[in-house]
This record gives sequence, structure tokens and C-alpha cells, in this order.
Amino acid sequence: MPKGKCPPQHSSLQLVIHCPHSQLPLLGSANMSATSTSTLVESISSIKIGDTQSKTESTPVDTIPLPVARGNFEVDENVVKALPVPGSVLVDAQQFGESLWGKTAKLVAKLPDGSLQDYFVKVVPKLGPIGKQMCYGEFESLTAIDAVSPGFVPKPYAWGEIGTEEGSYFLLVEFRHIGRQPAEPTKLASRLADMHMRSVSPTGKFGFHVSTCHAKIIQAVNVWDDSWCVVFGRHLGHIIDLACPVLQWPEFDVVSKLVLDKVVPRLLLPLQSDGRVLKPSLIHGDCWDGNTAMDMMTGEAFIFDVCSFYGHNEYDTGNWRAPRHRLSNKAYIKNYKLHYRMSEPIEDWDARNLLYSLPYNVGNTIYVPGSSQKQVVYEDMTTLCKMFCPNDLRREMEQLRERKASESIPTNPEHDGAKKNEGSGDDEEEEEEEEEEEEELED
Repeated sequence: MPKGKCPPQHSSLQLVIHCPHSQLPLLGSANMSATSTSTLVESISSIKIGDTQSKTESTPVDTIPLPVARGNFEVDENVVKALPVPGSVLVDAQQFGESLWGKTAKLVAKLPDGSLQDYFVKVVPKLGPIGKQMCYGEFESLTAIDAVSPGFVPKPYAWGEIGTEEGSYFLLVEFRHIGRQPAEPTKLASRLADMHMRSVSPTGKFGFHVSTCHAKIIQAVNVWDDSWCVVFGRHLGHIIDLACPVLQWPEFDVVSKLVLDKVVPRLLLPLQSDGRVLKPSLIHGDCWDGNTAMDMMTGEAFIFDVCSFYGHNEYDTGNWRAPRHRLSNKAYIKNYKLHYRMSEPIEDWDARNLLYSLPYNVGNTIYVPGSSQKQVVYEDMTTLCKMFCPNDLRREMEQLRERKASESIPTNPEHDGAKKNEGSGDDEEEEEEEEEEEEELED
């Protein structure tokens, strides 16, 4: 193996159902038909949004509807026992907000001094060890962030097993009154950058002490390594391992392998080369519109639904590239850069931002119902390959076409978009695209 290369370390991890914080919908795109939107023709980086993404996504311009109570909620005795103040008595429990993957509620408890205290509980039903890992991972993430940036996340109190429902688990945290979503750009950017700067990895390395969960994926971040390239390669490689058998798309297999083998080391090794030092920062792990808010009581920004690990701080802004997210508004990235300057080599920032968007969009592709991200991810990976390994891309695609021809593999109509992206089509316009892309590859 060549010295300095950081191959992805794939792993056979379990899948989990991630239960988003109930106070909002899972994805901004899920409610786009019911929101006001604006057309976005540019991204937060100099690398333009791909054709498919620009046609299928637009940016909501209104705020996310505030969560509301939705009726009585039955509370398990183990949750009551976990209330942080001894002698507390539960006086009310209401379903609160919505969640695609679990049950959530606002609890009101009477404390021994007679005052009332609100709590928020998330229940992951009947998932056994998977639900256990999910609640544990989020609890550890919240605990780590709260220690560095008190008030930036709901304070975590407890997690455990539901006594009356086998294989079900809960997470109990502080209740926060949401005044607006997403959080305001200047306040979110300053708090996020402050967390990134002040956090200190307990080992001095990248990774985390437990697996944390994003959507239905247990992230492969439960390692410690000096190299960010190795940790990110393992993380992205695991997600791609999950995607390939679902998509069953040979062209995707080609570009995803090149991204892991060529693009990841090309973009991430320089961060820790030639005397450069990269600080492992505690990150949110899924920082998009729906996981940020303004606190109605304090007027400050806060975050939730975290799936943390220690990584490159810029990873948290990778999800801001997608037009479907309100955080794609350039005010967010501009304010963030005011507080935390770009890592060297600065000229690679745009490409790193595109690379860091892949884990979010690949996960969206395979696990979010109705996702339109499959072609988006393919185009983004192809863009990175054209930038950093064009000859390899041309060679691998030629070999794939030869294999298909020799094996008489039928064309899957679902993948016509991939053919167009390679530059082959049925009309003159697509033929011109083919000639242009072949010239780019030869260059």
C-alpha cells in the first residue's frame, strides 16, 4: 500500500432507525409542496449545483411550522423514575411535535418545592439493541456538547429501557421552547464555530467513543485515529457499502470507488501534510434547518438531534450545500467563516464542501422515502472525479461499457440519467455534451 494513502475502512455495522427530535419534520424537502420556495442557482461554494439538483430542489423561504401538543401520552414508569429531581411527581404528558421514527412528548412534573418543570422524552419502540444504541449514542453526543457549550443543546438527563414494552428505549432531555426554525444565521454560526473551536478530543484524535446514528445508519465513527482522512474514509465508505446493493447501479459503483480511493486522500491528506495541523472538533453531525432553532425564552440559537464525533469542523457545513435546506442561504456560511477561517489549503475548500455533502445525500438516497438524491449524488461524485482523477474515470467507465457489451447487460431505464451524465444521449444536444465531457476527461 502506498505510503500516505488512506483507504476507507469498511465495516459491517447494524442499521438503526433514527428518531428525529419530535419538534419538526424529518426533512425540509418533505414539506416543500406546502412551503414558499425560491429558486437557487448557485451553491455556498464556487462549484455549481448540478443539473438534477437545480431542477428538483428549491429553497424554502418561510420558517418551519412550530411544534404543537397532540393529545395525551402514556408515560412508562422507568421514564418517571429517571426524572432528574428526586421526589418529582408527573402531572401531565402530551404528545408533542412529530417524528417519523418514534414517539415524542412534553412532560410536566411537580417538584418537591411545588414548582413545575417541563421535560422532553423520545421513545424508540420495539427496536431492541438498535433502539438501545440509538438512544445511547444521542445521549453521549448531547453530553459531550453540553460540557463544551452549555445551553447549545437540550441538557440530557437519562436514557434507558421502557419497562412495559420489550425492546423499546427512551431518551429524556430538557424541554426547550422553540421560537423560530431554523436558527438565525449570525447566532447559529457563532455558537457552532465556538463549539468547534473550544472542544477538545479526549484522545487528541478523530472519532468517538461510541457509534452515533444518522437517519437509519449507525455511523462508523466509533474509532480513534490521528488521521482525519482515515476516519472520514471509513465513515463514507460504510455509507457507500450500504448504498451499492440498494441502488444496484454499476456506474455509481465506479464513481463511488474512485471517490474513496482517489478523491478522499487527495482532498483530506493535505489538511495534515507539509506541517499543517488539523484540530479534531466536536461536531453536530447532522446540522440542517430542522435540527436548529431559536430558543423562545433566551433568544439564543440551539441545536438538537445530534449524532456527534470529533472530526474536521468543516464537515458540519457540508449539509448546507443542498438547496432543499434553508441553511443553504449564504448568510449562514458567510457568518460561519467570520468566526472560523477556512482550513489550509484554502483553495480546496469548495471541493471539500462538496465531498462533505456526500454522507448526508447518500444516506438520504437510500433511506428517505421519495428521495430525489440518487442522481444528485452520482453527478456530485462524477464532478469530483473529473476534478481529481479524470483519467481514472474515463478508463473505468470504458471498462464498464466493455463488460456490459460482452455480458449483454440490458440497460436499466431508471439509470438513463447516468448515461446522460456520461455524455451519451439520443439527441444532438446530448451528443454535444458527450463530446464536451470527453474533451474534459482527456484534458
